[in-house]
Amino acid sequence: MLAFIGLVTIVLVVGFLLIGKMSPIVALTLVPIISALVAGFGPDALAEFFNAGLGRVMQIATMFIFAITFFGVLQDTGLFRPIINGLIRMTRGHVVAVTAGTALVGVLAHLDGAGATTFLLTVPALLPLYLRLGMSRYLMLMMLAIGAGIANMLPWAGPLGRAAAVTGIDVSELWQPLIPIQVLGVVLLLVLAVCLGIREQRRVGAEGPSGVEAGHDLGGVAASAEEAALERHRLLPVNAVLFLAVLASLVTGILPPALIFMIGLSLVLLVNYPRVEDQMQRIRAHAPSALLMGAIILSAGTFLGIMDGTGMLRAMAVAMVSVLPEAAIGNLHLIVGAVGMPLELVLSTDAFYFGMLPIVLEVVQPTGVPADEIVHAMVIGNIIGTFASPFSPALWLALGLARADIGTHLRYSFFWMWGFSLVVFGAAMLMGLF
Repeated sequence: MLAFIGLVTIVLVVGFLLIGKMSPIVALTLVPIISALVAGFGPDALAEFFNAGLGRVMQIATMFIFAITFFGVLQDTGLFRPIINGLIRMTRGHVVAVTAGTALVGVLAHLDGAGATTFLLTVPALLPLYLRLGMSRYLMLMMLAIGAGIANMLPWAGPLGRAAAVTGIDVSELWQPLIPIQVLGVVLLLVLAVCLGIREQRRVGAEGPSGVEAGHDLGGVAASAEEAALERHRLLPVNAVLFLAVLASLVTGILPPALIFMIGLSLVLLVNYPRVEDQMQRIRAHAPSALLMGAIILSAGTFLGIMDGTGMLRAMAVAMVSVLPEAAIGNLHLIVGAVGMPLELVLSTDAFYFGMLPIVLEVVQPTGVPADEIVHAMVIGNIIGTFASPFSPALWLALGLARADIGTHLRYSFFWMWGFSLVVFGAAMLMGLF
């Protein structure tokens, strides 16, 4: 009975998230509470489950609130804009160089972990260049999407935070083994970009440049008057040092991630915006994104606390083990990782990590596979496809900015992105991550 109620709970949560009938906060809170009541658990038990779940995710929620604000304020100071503009200027007019530069820009622009910011910063700057050279806007979108997917493995970007909430493993511990994979991913992406750039150069040479919108300024990302007022060009070296110091602290694990970002945010605000009014204004500007992610993680704690405390996850795992072939039980995380990219077409990020990951953990862990290996397999297999998913709001923003449609984007990018994902997945396996 518990297995059936648990399955219905998972299906409802995933279903509501997929069709957009409930926000993640509502679905992750109300559905499991109702299921627990149906299963016969009372208010006292619910309070116990809630407290247990909250204890698992409180550090992660705190980290996200301060990390998103930290990177948002750094973005306000203009730290990343010169790098992106420099790459655009360097690659202008050379199809292969433009393709490789676009890939690097996608990685760099996503250092703050916010998909919307990534595409707002890059698409308007790059699209006129692509149109001028007669290049495909869908090549641009694919390069940006893969680059952002590689950067999305950062601990403050979202997926690792969700995985940490589910497993209870510190997010920095999950990220540190992925650093070589990210470096390798960037190298492989540049190789892919050069190959596709050569192909695009041949196509453009055969068809001839379109010359469309040739009058556009190709100088890079221009700041609006409001953005320019917030930028601190003279403090760029100081902000760069603060940024690198935060990254170094995360890699070494010298302090808890939440505390690192609290200190980092405090220093960035103090250095760049000494007036209290300005500091509060910057916090208010980034509070909606920060609080939304924090609230989702806390709601996930409620969901996981109830699903675990009631025994639903264990019951579902036992039921699944009874029907799965014996060879598949210990390798379920590898199977899911290998098809992680196609799963992006039917599962949102929340559904994948809060719906599927807990079940895979319950099935595979009893066979002796550590939780971190399960997470790494599923993250690496799935994350490259983040911005090919119709459930990604940032993708729709990118499509709108590029005046592109999702059907053509998927037809152009899907198999390249899946193939790239499988290569990175195989490399991670050879490196012993799982």
